[in-house]
Amino acid sequence: MRITVPTARVLAALLADPGADHYGLELMQQCDLASGTLYPILHRLTEAGWLERHWEGVDPAEVGRPARRLYRLTATGATEARQALAELRAQLGGTATATDPRPAW
Repeated sequence: MRITVPTARVLAALLADPGADHYGLELMQQCDLASGTLYPILHRLTEAGWLERHWEGVDPAEVGRPARRLYRLTATGATEARQALAELRAQLGGTATATDPRPAW
């Protein structure tokens, strides 16, 4: 998979808490990306098997908002994401380790 800077930002945000569910607005704010950039990235990562997605199990009437679509790294996705970010850091001359989710850019 080709890792662009926006994709790397998304992967770094997901790796900051790889076992947690993340939703679109949260990732947009963390990564400073527009929805038109973020959602195609999430779709590609899901199609590649790096993410799983599901709808939040809430009653919209009770919480006063629509249910969120939640995204979580798969075990394979977490491994691949760490490797991809490590390779990107190496190409950019960074010294961070593969487990360090902070982007070098």
